[in-house]
Amino acid sequence: MADARFVHLHVHTHFSLLDGATRIETLIERAKQFDMPAVAITDHGNMFGAVEFYQAAVKAGIKPIIGCETYLARGDRKRRDPAEDKDSYHLLLLAMNRQGYQNLMRLSSVGYLEGFYRRPRIDKDILREYSAGLICTSTCLGGEIPQTLLCKDAKAAEEIAKTYLEIFGPDRFFIELQDHGIAEQRTINPELRQLATRLGVGVIASNDVHYLGQDDVEAHDVLCCINTGKLLTDEGRFKFPSGEFYFKSPDEMSRLFAEHADAMSNTLRVAEMCNLELDLSKRHAPVYRVPPEIVDQHGAPQSDAAYLRRLVEQGALERYGEITPQLRERIDYELDVVTSKGFASYFLIVWDCVRFAAENGIPVGARGSSCSSVITYCLRISAPDPIRYGLYFERFMDPDRDELPDIDLDICQEGRARILEYVRGKYGHVAQIITFGTLKAKAVVKDVARVVGLGFDEANQLTKLIPSELHITLDKALAQEPELKKRYQSDERVRKIIDIGRRLEGVARNAGVHAAGVVVADQPLVNFLPLYRASGEDALVTQYDGPTVERVGLLKMDFLGLRTLTTLERARRLAEARTGTPIDLEKIDLADQRVYEMFARGETRGVFQFESGGMRDVLMRMKPNRIEDLIAANALFRPGPMEYIPDYVARKHGAIWKTPHPIMTDVLRETYGIMVYQEQVSRIVNRLGGVELKAAFRLAKAISKKKTSMIEAMREPFLNGCVANGVTRPVAEQVFEDILKFGGYAFNKAHSTGYALVAYQTAWMKTYFPLEFMAAVLCLEMSSTEKIAEYREECSAMRIVLEPPDVNRSTYEFVVEKVAGATADQGPRGSLRFGLGAIRGIGEKAVTAMVHERDRGGPFRNLFDFCERVDLTAVNRGTIEALICAGAFDVTGAMRKALFDAVERSISVGQSAQQDRKRGQLALFGGDELGPTDASPQSLGTAEWSEAEMLRREKEVLGFYVTRHPLTNHHELLEACATVTSAALMNLQDGTDVVVGGIVTGLRTVIARAGRNAGKPLGIVTLEDLSGKAEAVLFPDDLQKFRAILVPDAVVFLEGHVDRKREEPTIRVARVIPCAAARETFARMLILNVYDHTPMPELMRLFRDHRGECRVYLDVHADGVYVVAVECNPGVRIRCTDELLQSLLRIAPDADPRALNGRRRAIPLGIHQEASRQTHSSAGLATSPAFDRRAVAESSTLLV
Repeated sequence: MADARFVHLHVHTHFSLLDGATRIETLIERAKQFDMPAVAITDHGNMFGAVEFYQAAVKAGIKPIIGCETYLARGDRKRRDPAEDKDSYHLLLLAMNRQGYQNLMRLSSVGYLEGFYRRPRIDKDILREYSAGLICTSTCLGGEIPQTLLCKDAKAAEEIAKTYLEIFGPDRFFIELQDHGIAEQRTINPELRQLATRLGVGVIASNDVHYLGQDDVEAHDVLCCINTGKLLTDEGRFKFPSGEFYFKSPDEMSRLFAEHADAMSNTLRVAEMCNLELDLSKRHAPVYRVPPEIVDQHGAPQSDAAYLRRLVEQGALERYGEITPQLRERIDYELDVVTSKGFASYFLIVWDCVRFAAENGIPVGARGSSCSSVITYCLRISAPDPIRYGLYFERFMDPDRDELPDIDLDICQEGRARILEYVRGKYGHVAQIITFGTLKAKAVVKDVARVVGLGFDEANQLTKLIPSELHITLDKALAQEPELKKRYQSDERVRKIIDIGRRLEGVARNAGVHAAGVVVADQPLVNFLPLYRASGEDALVTQYDGPTVERVGLLKMDFLGLRTLTTLERARRLAEARTGTPIDLEKIDLADQRVYEMFARGETRGVFQFESGGMRDVLMRMKPNRIEDLIAANALFRPGPMEYIPDYVARKHGAIWKTPHPIMTDVLRETYGIMVYQEQVSRIVNRLGGVELKAAFRLAKAISKKKTSMIEAMREPFLNGCVANGVTRPVAEQVFEDILKFGGYAFNKAHSTGYALVAYQTAWMKTYFPLEFMAAVLCLEMSSTEKIAEYREECSAMRIVLEPPDVNRSTYEFVVEKVAGATADQGPRGSLRFGLGAIRGIGEKAVTAMVHERDRGGPFRNLFDFCERVDLTAVNRGTIEALICAGAFDVTGAMRKALFDAVERSISVGQSAQQDRKRGQLALFGGDELGPTDASPQSLGTAEWSEAEMLRREKEVLGFYVTRHPLTNHHELLEACATVTSAALMNLQDGTDVVVGGIVTGLRTVIARAGRNAGKPLGIVTLEDLSGKAEAVLFPDDLQKFRAILVPDAVVFLEGHVDRKREEPTIRVARVIPCAAARETFARMLILNVYDHTPMPELMRLFRDHRGECRVYLDVHADGVYVVAVECNPGVRIRCTDELLQSLLRIAPDADPRALNGRRRAIPLGIHQEASRQTHSSAGLATSPAFDRRAVAESSTLLV
């Protein structure tokens, strides 16, 4: 450091959340640019970025100094006095060595776990305990010493400094000088300098870096507004006092501290004192303690490796019945790899977790590449048999690498907490893993737009111009989206938002908790990493994210709560309780064609991985009849490989296919010549090219990640191997090109197989225990009224009656109420009772109180009885009103509005009765004074809401209609005018012309990103009919034209064509027809009776006054007898309006008009007709002397 002049020792990265804006990679680049030998990281209260910073600095040849600007409580860190403990002091600490680093981790952890009050705080007691190996400075204006000097108390400041001097000694305590052009700093800097001289301690210069360059001032100010929820224009908002908090060059710092040369040189001295080296090569995974009773043949305790072999061989006998030579070879190979790398304990710990789960009835299973291992299969960690399904161990573990493999476990949601508690109790130290949300492209634009004052709608439109794709950046968005680029170039406000967004893009926004990841150790975790706890939460969390946890050598495990396993377990228990027969889902027949028939019909709502509309469409085309088809469907149904689905379907049903070589044919036979899996890619490379399997898997991964250099490095070895195996070079080259073409989309077969097995189990339960299955599914979706509505439709399709909520029958969850007999092939299969927990606004505590009282005292007789008996501290007014609106009190016979109006009185009476019971009073006259406990429904009155109001309230609390659907009144009109139902769209080809009728349940807009409508709003309409829901798209001009019609609850018809470009079919709308205009729009024929007395001239005038496109047909009668049907000439075409029909019936009351659409379906007219309708058949023309032949002849032609 001889030529160096300055080192930044006070630096905040973006891990000082929403306060620092410096990214680590650009910080290191700038330090390198300034030829700085070292640089520090000192984020506020945390060490989130310490290891990332350390590795980046070391890689760049810069010494990393890990520190933290801690928050120091004014007194005891554990005290939380709003008056005295509101503000904390700042205190800068730097780690000199490994001991200092460990103490810094402890102090940072204590701040979150013991001292958190608004901020993570430490105190001087804990500082004394963990001061070794740390350098301390007086810090910024927020430090205790500067704050005391600003209060004009130099003597107290000196006493405080002496305390730090006592804790750290004269070599490890420094007075820090800063100059950001702030008056207070320039006031106290001379005093700080004098204090340092009096105490004989060194001074250092720093710049309290919060952003990288001076041109980042505005972006950082915006970041502070994002943090505080303010606008740039808000008066009195938090704002940094100057624009000088950037990473200044040594020249700038030298000019700033020209009179304090020693403060500059002391930064180098401090840097020389800090020599932390982190050994990131060591693993600190816990050791599995083999039970002492487990001994080898000599009576000695077994090692973890020996115990693992023992368990695997026992499991192999259970799984396979015998250990064949082939199986023995595979087991030995895998165990050799695992034990040679010291991973035996890891496998045993995972096995131990799975064993505990199994013994406690908690479904659990591995997912992903760990399903490729025979070891995990024999230990019952994973479900697929790797030998049967052609899964290769090398996909799970590379024998040439020492990386700990991932064994990710899916766990029943309801049992996950128990497993974590078991692991904590068994292995001692467990924490969840932190995650960091970042300001990604869309988020940063939305946040910046708000801060600079752009209106919500404008900001929303701007955000929607950014493509919704992975890893999108603002630069990529500008390159891809012409409309965004146009607005950037033409609108100064947009340009400002995008430019600021670019500077903040990728900055950490907040800390969260990983959904599945946990870290396990048999030593205190704080020995290896700092710990964190979110405000108001109990969970212990690491300060390092998942990849960093693994970098420091700790064991990370993924325990993911999977709802499907919870659904399966609930359904299984319900089925076992009803039938009394145990169900083992691992032993069900995987060749059961009844289950595959359900898949082939696309009846897979609620079936894991197979319930989306697009997947159901694939299943109906594929007609799967074996588990391998489900595995393939799972792997193919992704962007990219989806293009091969038609080929798979065609070849499965007989289309001819071939490959360039017999070995390739053999490997791809299972998938009809299509390279679906990475395992197939690897096997072809191995068998055809003679490449080792582990190298072949590396190539497969390189192809999927498009690593060109690695791919090309393998090209010649593969081609040479093919030639050596008798393959001509041209064929070998063609095969390699095929591998590159298809292999880029190839999927992990182990992952697909594991999930296909779970999907099959789910479908099996739905096939054989439909009521229990749907009850379980509905219970798991109770928080979503939309999902409940969706699965209610599925119940209807399955002939399962979903009985409405009932205060005397319902519980919190959905339950099976009735199961039909074995002969119920056509009628209902049975019924479920609606769970009260699915009613919006009703909690479990309230339902528990209701059910408890119902079990104790019997059914509730009426609303007053209910309010007198249930615990009204648990059941409030909102709960009761929601129950009434949902129809749960209909059982009492009272009208809903009358019940709703009586709620306040009922609660008052109930509270009085409950208070009297608590006081031990008894009513002298049978309790009448307490209120009308035995009140009849009539005593509440007979007031009732209109049907529309009742249905509106029903849907508000349930998400759907129970009493009746509003479309029921329009059933005939829908049948006549709609050409297809929403459910039937799935069966139609792209481009098919359709008319769909229903009720509008939603309209939202999105901004078109490309094409001639780029930048303009598209309308997305959600339309619900009696069969389900569908979405429809309106282009900008049509949206503007029809928007006024598309209001919630409007009944409309959408005319357009089917669009199958997305997963679910949608409708491209050409026209929107209101319900009231449907007859006029769709009527193509109007048929009416004419008699001798019919005033034909008046009729013709009426028709001429209502000219349109609808043809008129006359059923001619003479002497009361039907004669002939004639079509009026083309000049007599009408609009079939209400006005015409009413006038027609005034002129000819017995005309009995009938309107038909183009498909000759009768359209209801909705008018009163006095004459009875008669059915006639058209015949040849007959005449009657009394009939006015001339009047008819003038207006009509013979209908042939």
